[in-house]
Amino acid sequence: MVRKNSIVSASELKGLLEGEQDVLKELVRTVVQQTLEAEMDAALGATKGERTEGRVGYRSGYYGRTLITRVGKLELRVPQDRQGQFSTQVFERYQRSEKALVSALAEMYIQGVSTRKVRQVTEELCGHSFSASSISAIVKRLDEQLAQFASRTLEEAYPYLILDARYEKVRDCGAIRSRAVMIAIGIDWEGRRQILAVELANRESTSSWKDFILGLKQRGLKGVEVAVSDDHAGLKKALREALPEAVWQRCYVHFLRNALDHLPRKADDDCLRELRWIYDRRDLAEARKDMVAWLLRWQEKYPKLCSWVEDNIEETLSFYRLPFGHHKHLKSTNMLERLNEEIKRRTQVVRIFPNEESCLRLIRALAVETHENWIEANRYLDMSLLTEMKKKALMELVA
Repeated sequence: MVRKNSIVSASELKGLLEGEQDVLKELVRTVVQQTLEAEMDAALGATKGERTEGRVGYRSGYYGRTLITRVGKLELRVPQDRQGQFSTQVFERYQRSEKALVSALAEMYIQGVSTRKVRQVTEELCGHSFSASSISAIVKRLDEQLAQFASRTLEEAYPYLILDARYEKVRDCGAIRSRAVMIAIGIDWEGRRQILAVELANRESTSSWKDFILGLKQRGLKGVEVAVSDDHAGLKKALREALPEAVWQRCYVHFLRNALDHLPRKADDDCLRELRWIYDRRDLAEARKDMVAWLLRWQEKYPKLCSWVEDNIEETLSFYRLPFGHHKHLKSTNMLERLNEEIKRRTQVVRIFPNEESCLRLIRALAVETHENWIEANRYLDMSLLTEMKKKALMELVA
């Protein structure tokens, strides 16, 4: 039992959870139960027993519901209202990505992986083994939801677009092949992040990226002013052809990694550290001034690197056209990289997907989960900064 009104240190809590699986299970159950109660409070406009003018209904007891989680089965009490109109979203959101993972593992079994291994993995992840009929029903419902997400109309304008890809291993005709997972994130004029698309391709080519971007445009993508990506040749060309109106920002993090190719192994750490500082300046003039100073300092020692930087660094400075408050978010693809890391954390359990469908199913389910969290979160960017900058530029042009 957890002691009330006591403070448990991080180390004590870690030891408690590692030693007592039931304690962790109870903590998860408590959090989910509290979420259900809060959801009902919001639906009724009042907490339990509260008298308010804004109340729109009354509670009417509970019904039992089991939620399958990684820590086992949670027995929960779902609140009801007298009108029978309350419908919780907790279970659907919590289990969406878990369902996708279970279906991928079930298909692994169909492809020849031992029953014992599949059972071990599903029980470890979900605390429960699923029957073949349950898997079939899960996959059907899930596929319908994910298809709606993937084909939805993009009604808003997205001034900022971030693109990147990572690779997953998939079985194809008896061989194990790598497939590119292409992802697009948009930031709308309310400053909210949205996952616009997740698709698979054989590889990152000009044609695959162009088809991906044109698919977004067919669904309504418009108003893109800045596109952020790494220096992949196929993606660069596709952006020029499919979104010629957008300014391209080359990810400065990838640029700094590429710089290592032009340095000897035992290079001076100060060299790249000072190059990195250029991206923290307040405006382009200051950044260029620092760049000239950097070139003068390191030209003699690292002429190959300095020549490469001088030829390519302008592609990484496009973010200086944006409001200062947007710089740290738009000068790299780090936001999408973090999403990719979360995807990797979940997909590495599977390791090799039995087919492309199971791979896309899991990753899209994770994307939907993240997308919904972003929509409900606070604004990611203050877009009034961009609006004011555009107004000021227009007034200066007219004057």
